[in-house]
Amino acid sequence: MDKTIEELIQDLNDDDEFIVEEASGLLEMKADESIDPLISALSNRKKNIRLNSAKILGLINDSKAIDPLIASLRDNNKLVRREASTALSRFGEPAVLPLIDVLKDEDWRVRGAAAWALGNLDDKRAIEPLEELLDDESGFVKTGAKNAIANINKSLE
Repeated sequence: MDKTIEELIQDLNDDDEFIVEEASGLLEMKADESIDPLISALSNRKKNIRLNSAKILGLINDSKAIDPLIASLRDNNKLVRREASTALSRFGEPAVLPLIDVLKDEDWRVRGAAAWALGNLDDKRAIEPLEELLDDESGFVKTGAKNAIANINKSLE
């Protein structure tokens, strides 16, 4: 008997990594029907569901997930924020401007995660906004901006 999308999303929180892996693969394969439930799952109270949903959304790579993933950069859990940042770095050009926009966010965690994601996108439009973060009060943000600029410059060589 096939599981529903909602049941598969609940499996993302299972203790058995094989069940999580199978659910992830099925949700990715059923991208058309799972994208909206996965976006909703980004606000699930269970960390593993949020984290795995972000990971799968990055693999599905549908641009409608960009804004919800950017919102996940505000998640209370560091691992969820990191996975959302990684997922955003898979989107390529469509994620560049939304990520540049949040470099001015009041939350240092959001600024830092956006900087790290931009460093993987190799888009020179991000260099100037990233340079503005080199004097940020947060070491995480400064380091992310410095690494991002270095990565982008290296890709342009």
